[in-house]
Amino acid sequence: MKALVLSGGSGTRLRPFSYSMPKQLIPVANRPVLEYVLDNARTAGATDIGVIVGDGAAQIRDALGDGSHLGVRITYIAQSRPLGLAHCVRLAQDFLGDDDFAMLLGDNILPGGVADIAGEFTARRPAAQVVVHKVADPSAFGVAELDENGRVLRLAEKPARPRSDLALIGVYFFTPAIHEAVRAIAPSARGELEITDAIQWLVGHGAEVRASEHSGYWRDTGRVEDVLDCNRKLLEGVRYSVQGEVDEHSVLAGPVVIERGVRVVRSHVQGPAVIGAGSLLDHSSVGPNSSIGRDCVLRDTHLADSIALDGASVTGVRGVHGSLIGRHARVGPGKGGTAHHTLVVGDHSTVEVAV
Repeated sequence: MKALVLSGGSGTRLRPFSYSMPKQLIPVANRPVLEYVLDNARTAGATDIGVIVGDGAAQIRDALGDGSHLGVRITYIAQSRPLGLAHCVRLAQDFLGDDDFAMLLGDNILPGGVADIAGEFTARRPAAQVVVHKVADPSAFGVAELDENGRVLRLAEKPARPRSDLALIGVYFFTPAIHEAVRAIAPSARGELEITDAIQWLVGHGAEVRASEHSGYWRDTGRVEDVLDCNRKLLEGVRYSVQGEVDEHSVLAGPVVIERGVRVVRSHVQGPAVIGAGSLLDHSSVGPNSSIGRDCVLRDTHLADSIALDGASVTGVRGVHGSLIGRHARVGPGKGGTAHHTLVVGDHSTVEVAV
């Protein structure tokens, strides 16, 4: 089985970050979201992976290379502009050939993976198998209506009046039957080739389409609050490891990762937390659920429940909480105001805050 990973979206809900980096490369627990997706594809049995890329192709290539360090082989497939998930399948047909394949969205986090569902698909081999999850507001998703045996009766993309609370969560398994379906459908009202329309075409032509419910953790990392929630979840698996320098005046408590080249000076780190290689903590406090990227500098600062991307600098600021700080951004003291700050700071920005 092969895999197709979709990483060509523009990420409008994650601006300003997505102006300067693909949303799929935003890190959680100091790893790009896209790496977790590739891990899921590999553990589902796919090591030959096509990655759909758009405007951020160069950065994604730089981050993933040929995939060998992740145990996979990557083929990059260019999409000039987002024209729908079914359009991605059309673009990838030469790569996919006559193989069965998994299709995964490049911005979804499923820490438990989908290996069990992949096994179900391989054993039964329906024309298509979708993965669903119960949600409170299904009108924001593609929705599946099933019979009592898990067979899909109909699908609808973001219906105004959902007939089910089972949302499609961006993981699909297909036989080559899907290629005829994506050729047969026309663009939707929003001008895209919808994968839900292609799967519905299979249903309408008598093909077996099944659904498996994923009951574990799942998040679409399309918004800052979702990125931070994923960071909290993935940090639950952190185990204590110290490879950098920690002076005698500093305290590390709980599950903390201190990578090589880190210097911790008169500081306190409360896990779960990860401090990336080459970073400096000086007279600072890092609270739980925080991921500090590589080559960051924190001085006279208290930061918790936050992500700082590579090269970020925070100086003289107390009370940074629930924040996402971009690459090489500089955060420092301003004048007057309150002592609590919530920041969403884009790459190469300078922000003045009250202290």
